Amino acid sequence: MENNKISRFGQVIIYVKKNFRLFFSEKGWGFILFGLIISLLVAWIVGDDMFQTYDATRSGFFTIMSACIWIGIFNSIQKVCKERDIIKHEHRSGMHISSYIVAHVIHQGIICLVQSIIMLLCCMLFIDFNEDGIIFDSSLIEYFITIFLTILSSDIMGLAISSIVRTPNTAMTVMPFILIIQLIMSGVLFSLEGITEKIANLTISKWGMEAMGSIGNLNDDSLPLKISAIFPNVVRLEPEDAYEYTSEHLLKVWIVMALFVIIFTIISIIALEFVDYDKK
Repeated sequence: MENNKISRFGQVIIYVKKNFRLFFSEKGWGFILFGLIISLLVAWIVGDDMFQTYDATRSGFFTIMSACIWIGIFNSIQKVCKERDIIKHEHRSGMHISSYIVAHVIHQGIICLVQSIIMLLCCMLFIDFNEDGIIFDSSLIEYFITIFLTILSSDIMGLAISSIVRTPNTAMTVMPFILIIQLIMSGVLFSLEGITEKIANLTISKWGMEAMGSIGNLNDDSLPLKISAIFPNVVRLEPEDAYEYTSEHLLKVWIVMALFVIIFTIISIIALEFVDYDKK
């Protein structure tokens, strides 16, 4: 493909169309089916206990958030590295790396949108969500935005990793370590203080969990600790700042997650600009 006389915007359009042709020809519906299966499984497992106790609700949100991250990374972790030789050839023929990456972001964004709708619908089948939202009248809109931003930011993180590594095997080797870091730094499995808290601020899981917990109002006294059923004197001492039930806090979290998308897109472009220096 000769790209020398095609504008950056024109190249974006060309590569978006190419990505969708490949999506249909290579049966990319598998990613949608994968998301559907994961969504149904997660919603079915956590559905009964959600909003019964603080512990169960927090664990449920953590499971949903983890599934979103898994789905997002799985979407894109091999997308770029498996085309590296083609990218190198087309880059030397005039392809703009920024156009190539932005086309992928648009394509992946549409896939993430579909997966987010599926995830929310599956959760609605099994989970009786709280009705009132913080910003919108319905909390379902806020859950959808959070799910979408979590899947999308994870997807573009996977795209960045795929732009940095050179082979699909390396990408799949790195993927488990990235997932482990995301889960550990969510603030659910372990208490984070000092340097670990600062590192957690760089993870999608931490912010995704904060958004979920805020929308679900985990600080509400109507959500007792599970142990309180056995020992009534054991109560929650004070609300957690991470789950602050305010529009300002939720908007802040959404902005941070949107910034992840932008930052990972820039990292992808910068990393791939060096594709011509690959050792043969």
